[in-house]
Amino acid sequence: MAVGTYLLTALLAIIGYLLMKWRRTMRYWQELGIPCEEPHVFMGNMQGVRTKRSFSEIWTSYYKKFSGSGPFAGFYWFRRPAVFVLETSLAKQILIKDFNKFTDRGFFHNTEDDPLSGQLFLLDGHKWRSMRNKLSPTFTSGKMKYMFPTVLKVGHEFTDVFAQDVAKNPIIEVRELLARFTTDVIGTCAFGIECSSLKDPEAEFRVMGRRSVTEQRLGAIGLGFVNSFPNLARRLHMKMTEELIEKFFMRIVRETVAFREQNNIRRNDFMDQLIDLKNKPLMTSETGESVNLTIEEIAAQAFVFFAAGFETSSTTMGFALYELAQNQDIQNRVREEVLEVGQKYNGDLTYESLKDLVYLDQVISETLRLYTVLPVLNRECLEDFVVPENPKYVIKKGMPILIPAGAMHRDERLYPNPDQFNPDNFSADRVKQRDSVEWLPFGDGPRNCIGMRFGQMQTRLGLALLIKNFKFSVCEKTTIPMKYNKKLFLVASESGINLKVERV
Repeated sequence: MAVGTYLLTALLAIIGYLLMKWRRTMRYWQELGIPCEEPHVFMGNMQGVRTKRSFSEIWTSYYKKFSGSGPFAGFYWFRRPAVFVLETSLAKQILIKDFNKFTDRGFFHNTEDDPLSGQLFLLDGHKWRSMRNKLSPTFTSGKMKYMFPTVLKVGHEFTDVFAQDVAKNPIIEVRELLARFTTDVIGTCAFGIECSSLKDPEAEFRVMGRRSVTEQRLGAIGLGFVNSFPNLARRLHMKMTEELIEKFFMRIVRETVAFREQNNIRRNDFMDQLIDLKNKPLMTSETGESVNLTIEEIAAQAFVFFAAGFETSSTTMGFALYELAQNQDIQNRVREEVLEVGQKYNGDLTYESLKDLVYLDQVISETLRLYTVLPVLNRECLEDFVVPENPKYVIKKGMPILIPAGAMHRDERLYPNPDQFNPDNFSADRVKQRDSVEWLPFGDGPRNCIGMRFGQMQTRLGLALLIKNFKFSVCEKTTIPMKYNKKLFLVASESGINLKVERV
């Protein structure tokens, strides 16, 4: 009896201790006197995510509520105290000036059980730095120029399919067509495979690409668990990637690598670069050992290039057309520029001609400001950091950091009339006057988007071909104001973008 009493007392003591620690964790910022919202006991300040609120809505409302209160506000990233950046000067410290203290994103990944999570975007520490150095040569301007004819070929097929659809019905849901275009571009450049999604909307690559973005293995509770207790989640062998998606991309990569190696085929594309890293040992600066990429690591990098490349570019083009349809004067000016540049280069677009599409580039930049596809930049602190000139504000080692780029882009202190679509925000004079961290659709510093050049190339080309050949305007089915998808981490329209389209 006495033993049972002791065990019960010990159990109650342990439970009491855990509850006290649990509560103390969720009082971290309040006790320091740092402004923050009261957190949900499990979801923190992420309550309602993917059900009642989109990720972007959470960042925007939090930024508006606490902007001006200090360099950052306290935030609870599910069960973890986190830093919510409010000033661009602090964003610059984190992304550029003190980058070595904030190299990691701190996202959950589990390469042992979930091989596609071993992608560059999710990797941390030495693994990220090593992979970034290996992949950087793939995205030079020289490699972009080499890939351009392939992108242009898909672009011409795209305008043909677009014209056929317009002939059947002038009301077009442009988002899906744009995704099929970028799927074929990325599939060809990354895998050397004719995806044929322009010809067949239900082509395997398009279906898997769509599912990789829209289908989540974990619900809100699971998402909260892996982000609150990442080490425990790994020990429990938890995964983020859907089984069917993992099997598809692993199979495609294995087949592609085997075919090229057996037939000695080279295309000088992204896959060739990955195969070289598999077969040619590279010395690591830290250990001096030779390291080759495994087939799983190849699949992870090919997967992120595909998934991120097709979705972000097609989404940006869709929002650009949405704004151009509402601003005919801007659309006409873009069309005049495209025609003028085309005449200068003998009637067709070339890689060199893209740099002359100055106003189109302003339109794309303004679209990325208003519709920042990745609305928050995540980092994790590697050592205690005191915010300069603000000794009260200390970022502790291991803390998640959120830089709400999308919310900052709509701050009237940075952009006058911030909700108005105005490409002149990116005229040469205004860009010169602006700090680089005031526009962050691709991030900034050493961990900015590695595929930025490729994304810009296919977006400029795709929009140039469309505006050259078609006129876009709003119709009864056009959703104004825009409604956003609540389930996706990226910014996307809730139910597509319907526009009236006419041949020019």
